[in-house]
Amino acid sequence: MNKRTYLSDLTALREFCDSYTLPSSRNRPPLIGVSANLEEEISTVHNDYTNSIIAGGGIPVILPVHTELAVLEEMFSSLDGLLLTGGGDINPLFYQEEPLPGLGNLSALRDQYDLMLLKMAYDRQIPVFGICRGHQVINVFFGGTLYQDIYSQITSSLLKHRQAVEGNQGAHYIEIAPDSKLKEILGQEKILVNTFHHESNKDIAPGFRVSASSSDGIQEALEPISDIGPQILSVQWHPERMAVANNRAMIGLFKYFIGQAQLYKHCKQLHTHIYTIDSHVDTPLFFTENFSIAERESGTKVSLPKMQEGLLDCIFMAAYLKQGERDEESLRQATERAVAIINQIKQQIEANQEWVGLATCPEYLYYLKKNGKKTFFIGIENGYALGRNIRNIARFQKMGVSYMTLCHNGNNGICDSAKGEPEHNGLSKFGQKVVQEMNRTGIMVDISHASEKTFYDVIRISRAPVIASHSSARALCDHPRNLDDDQLRAIASVKGVVQVCLYEGFLSQSHRPTLKDVIQHIDYIVNLIGDDYVGIGSDFDGGGGIEGCNGSNQMVNITRELLRIGYSFESIKKIWGGNLLRVMQAVQDYAAKKRR
Repeated sequence: MNKRTYLSDLTALREFCDSYTLPSSRNRPPLIGVSANLEEEISTVHNDYTNSIIAGGGIPVILPVHTELAVLEEMFSSLDGLLLTGGGDINPLFYQEEPLPGLGNLSALRDQYDLMLLKMAYDRQIPVFGICRGHQVINVFFGGTLYQDIYSQITSSLLKHRQAVEGNQGAHYIEIAPDSKLKEILGQEKILVNTFHHESNKDIAPGFRVSASSSDGIQEALEPISDIGPQILSVQWHPERMAVANNRAMIGLFKYFIGQAQLYKHCKQLHTHIYTIDSHVDTPLFFTENFSIAERESGTKVSLPKMQEGLLDCIFMAAYLKQGERDEESLRQATERAVAIINQIKQQIEANQEWVGLATCPEYLYYLKKNGKKTFFIGIENGYALGRNIRNIARFQKMGVSYMTLCHNGNNGICDSAKGEPEHNGLSKFGQKVVQEMNRTGIMVDISHASEKTFYDVIRISRAPVIASHSSARALCDHPRNLDDDQLRAIASVKGVVQVCLYEGFLSQSHRPTLKDVIQHIDYIVNLIGDDYVGIGSDFDGGGGIEGCNGSNQMVNITRELLRIGYSFESIKKIWGGNLLRVMQAVQDYAAKKRR
């Protein structure tokens, strides 16, 4: 570390630059955004931060202090990790406290800048490492509070936390929690650190825990309670000052952080080469006159900005219909309602055509991604939309519908639902014709929500592969909405696909499920029937969403977790969209063949 070359001869300098050779691997180091300090209107970063990132295997990129949202957004499109550096005090108004006499100098611009950086990193699930002030920024951002001045606010005996010796030397010991990620990284339960602060974390933010403390009780490190999603690491001391002095433990912190950034970079690279599809969202339930899918926060888990953050290419917008009465007037209204929702989806696309397009076939998805746009497909959730008129299938196909879920939570004229008592003993005679007509018109048949008898009737009658747009493995969660092993094998036998759902009740009945449960369902199905027959259907905005994946912006975490447990590029490519696109193409090819 700290190897420097000083050249005052221009020829020698040129020769030095020309001595660069291609790296031994195409696996380029991750780009780490480094927050800057603000001193007399100058953005500054101590070399120890950047040198430590380089030593850890990353490439530092200094982020100048400003709050231009569009510029920061563009910066983050290239970053793989964020390092929040040290600096002055944080305005206590951010944690609903008044300033005390011991509070130091404040910078409103630096506060806003740091908090904006952290929000943007978290929105994208980018790894974060907070040091000193950065450690405190993380706690405040997630809902914690600070001691504005430990010497005036804490009455018990304190260690000296404003070190007077060189920063590369330790000043006091800290105790590391034995079951913490920090202990796993450092491999020690007690370590010597430096110290340069008078502010300190007080109330710990929800979802975090203290992973290290000094002997006087000052909280020296934080980490998330859960290890799902992006890794957030924060320490009160200055490991960069000790890392540049070749302290192996402190270099280890940077190597761990850079390793997490490398994993995120791998996810980004992978997503550029595959098609990522969420086969079921109920966002149209939230469409009102003033709703815009282009606004990040419209009370929904899905939006175009969130799709961009989560590296998600495509969603299937479901035109959901609650099961109602089946008299002529109710059926007519159901059809009209389906038409209205489809038109609302199209209006959202039309209003944002610079960013998104409507696809009805795989080829157009490929075209849209190549041109930097997101893709919406349209599905109908509940064949109640047909009424008794089978010609509505062709009508909906011409409107852009790509799949139809035969029923919802209740029987309809097509079939029996997974919820309720049998009425038709599976598919009705009308339902059999519906499946055949969907095959003829190239609309995928969706058996999610269907009863077991309906499921097997569809498997027997359909001449094209079928899908379960949002269902999971019953062996792991015994719910009638899930598919048992025989049903999963049946799906594979007709070369269909099961899209694992992110709805809590379909993932576990014994505990509050997390993303790890989603991965377990995917892995179970892959081990049972292979990686050609599983995908992802979140059910966002219809009840779907769990810790670790609670919106389109967090979908990248699925890729991260699959990589962590050893899934290959080819398997992830299939799971994220390849399998569903194969089914769609097969269904449309069958319809085209029937037309000839």
